[in-house]
Amino acid sequence: MRSYPHNSPEAAARIVALVLISDGHVCSSEFDILDQLGAERELGLEPQLLPHIVHTLCDDLLAGGYVTATLMDNVDDNALASLMAEISDLALQRTVLRLALAAARADGHLAEGEIRVVAAAQHHWQLVDGEAPSATKSKRPNQWRAAATTCITRG
Repeated sequence: MRSYPHNSPEAAARIVALVLISDGHVCSSEFDILDQLGAERELGLEPQLLPHIVHTLCDDLLAGGYVTATLMDNVDDNALASLMAEISDLALQRTVLRLALAAARADGHLAEGEIRVVAAAQHHWQLVDGEAPSATKSKRPNQWRAAATTCITRG
């Protein structure tokens, strides 16, 4: 997978892109909500660059020899941790998580992959909902998954 500079708009957008592809298809409602929220501006991207980031993420996953049913089947916990480690700026983490949650909620259906990516972000960044730092750092992965589900379903 290509690397982007630490805390770069592209590294941040790739995490949002991962949420977009995590359920196996990208809905127009997901792009619509990100457009309404000014996601590209919020992330520091040039206009119309987010679709390109989604495309390059898919290309990277396919070029890596991934041949399972969905691209997300090939994104293991180490890969998620590596992607999350590219973002250390707290304000950028909050922005990414807020946009990821909005995208996950956009189509009214929560896929396991969406929950998994959001839970990974919450865990690695110690954020609960994109706004408040987590008070505890000892939650187990299943607890993070439950917390992510709660954050995603809360509207």
